[in-house]
Amino acid sequence: MPLSRREFRTGSVPPFFVLLGPDYAGKSSVLAELRRTATPWRLVSVDDTFLAPEHALIGRLRRDVVKDVAPHESRWSPDFLAAMMHTAVVHLRDQLVNGDPLTPAVVDSYYYKFLAKCRLAGVPDDPLLTWWRSFPPPGRIIYLDVSPENAWRRSRDGADLNVLEYYGPQPQPCGFKRYQRDLDRLVREEIRDLPVTVLAEQTDAARTAATVRELITHELG
Repeated sequence: MPLSRREFRTGSVPPFFVLLGPDYAGKSSVLAELRRTATPWRLVSVDDTFLAPEHALIGRLRRDVVKDVAPHESRWSPDFLAAMMHTAVVHLRDQLVNGDPLTPAVVDSYYYKFLAKCRLAGVPDDPLLTWWRSFPPPGRIIYLDVSPENAWRRSRDGADLNVLEYYGPQPQPCGFKRYQRDLDRLVREEIRDLPVTVLAEQTDAARTAATVRELITHELG
């Protein structure tokens, strides 16, 4: 049975949904399509195109983490990497908490993908990750599935990858596929006790966005 807005709310946090999936599952394309079709919901993401001008720092930090921190394990500890990712995670939470409590939101990955990547980078299961897990849960997670083989093709055979998307010194199909399988496993482990709808792999962002819209509309009743 669809949840009412009153049932869906957690304190002052609006009803919200998480769009999740491995790298290159198509989340950004679906969010862009939802924005193009004037969705009535808030779209929350740390991607540059969804950040307000006053929050541009978040985008710069994300790029610098990938460029200056993640590739140099001898210079920076896994704890430092997690601390840098923490800025993006808290920003997503703040956007939910500070938004209109009556306007539902769709959140790109929330903390789940950041947490899984931290674990893959060797971050211990410490109080920081425990705090992330205490954040308000979504009403539903919509998980976009994609095979590692097709994700590799979507990355232009590795040309678009960053160092937090594959194993090894250079992007190679084997290292990418192993990383993505591990990422998928850890993300699903983190969300195993939450309501999840898995969408089978699709190639049409508009069609996927329409399905996401139908799911959320049904949930909100």
